[in-house]
This record gives sequence, C-alpha cells and structure tokens, in this order.
Amino acid sequence: MTTVTQKLRIMESLDALDQTQSEKVLAYIRSMLNTSRDEDQYRHFKREAMKEIRKALKTDRSLRLQA
Repeated sequence: MTTVTQKLRIMESLDALDQTQSEKVLAYIRSMLNTSRDEDQYRHFKREAMKEIRKALKTDRSLRLQA
C-alpha cells in the first residue's frame, strides 16, 4: 500500500467520523501528547487539529489528482 493510498483512506475515515468518534480520536491524540489543558483550550486544539489533518490530506489528494 502506498503512502498516498494510506492518506486517502485516513481522509475518508476522518470524513466519516461522527462527533463521538472524532472526540475519541482527539482524546487519543491528546493522551499521546500528554498535555493537561482546560476545556476551552482542548476544544480549540481539537478544532485546529481536525482542520490541519483534513487540509493536509486534501492538499495531498489534489496534488495526486493533478499529476
């Protein structure tokens, strides 16, 4: 499996997540980072993380389609 294929699968998975599932994914990422933030900072981190993940994956997908 190529890196591009893996990224496309991840992006499709992220797009398919509901609110509960995205909370679980972000909680897992947060636990890996071992940060202790208050609720407002956590919500901001969550929003920004999801935006950046989707942006990176969409950029990669559009580059692949142009080639």
